[in-house]
Amino acid sequence: MEEITCILPVAGIGRRLQPHTFTLPKVLLPVAGKPILGYLIDYVYDLGITRIVFITGHLGNKIVEFVQNNYRNIDAVFVKQEEFLGLGYAISLAAPYVKGPVLINLGDTLVEADTKELIRDGINWIALKQVDDPKRFGVAITDGTGIITKVVEKPQYFVSNLALCGVYFFKNSKVLFESLRELINKGKKTKNEFQLTDAIEMMIEKGEKILGIPARVWLDCGKPETLLETNRYLLEKNRPYVGSLPTVVINEPVFIDPSAQLRNCVVGPFVSIGKNVNMTNVIVQNSIINDNASVKNVVLTDSVIGYSAFLAGNLQKINLGDASQVSLMGEEESLF
Repeated sequence: MEEITCILPVAGIGRRLQPHTFTLPKVLLPVAGKPILGYLIDYVYDLGITRIVFITGHLGNKIVEFVQNNYRNIDAVFVKQEEFLGLGYAISLAAPYVKGPVLINLGDTLVEADTKELIRDGINWIALKQVDDPKRFGVAITDGTGIITKVVEKPQYFVSNLALCGVYFFKNSKVLFESLRELINKGKKTKNEFQLTDAIEMMIEKGEKILGIPARVWLDCGKPETLLETNRYLLEKNRPYVGSLPTVVINEPVFIDPSAQLRNCVVGPFVSIGKNVNMTNVIVQNSIINDNASVKNVVLTDSVIGYSAFLAGNLQKINLGDASQVSLMGEEESLF
């Protein structure tokens, strides 16, 4: 088979993850000790794919820096998206850099499915997952053999509960890009955007056979609640090693960077603590505390603390952006 290229559209602004995405692309937000983008690249590389086209936008220079500093083993191409006209438009920007088979993985989506053999055999597929509210997603209708017969973007009325998870493989990228070009040239938009689902529908009409495959796991990192859900899943799956720390009670699974300084804390379960974090008198569970944050005298759950943020007080839940400061009681007070 020809060399496979992966397209990673990572240009999203990440409004649902503000204030964290004011200063960082959402794909660089960490879960279980590593940025989302790191998991995506590792997944692609494990499939034997070493060429990746990144469609960048918001704070794209930070994505370029991350990839070049951490993944010199991949052939990376960076394409800047100037206009935000929908996922179909974003994918179309990769056309000059792709020949032959293509894997597409949305930037805030982590999926586990049996894909290696299908890719090796050159079978078109899209990962699908049953959902309770299909109106929020693009959905697929399949025949009795699993072949997709139709795709619909966020249907107003029920047609299927099989949601497109955001991971696609097409053996013939030429048909994909022809369909996208036709879509854009005709100005055919759905919900005011050029949709990838509309291009896939055109591919099916042109005779392309696309298999719908079940995703065992579908992790969406697009908002704080699902970011924490992904953090929980990956901590449970990977079980990072954490040594004993004086005056710290650890309820695994947790990730604690070795450079973090903790005193008089109860940590976990499901907590990720980044580089150079300073924590004193803290009880925390189901939370992410990012690099260089300082947290003291607080009980936290279901929270995301930004880079270099400072928090002291008696809050129970918070979504605190980078470099923010919150203090609700004197530093001399303690929970212990």
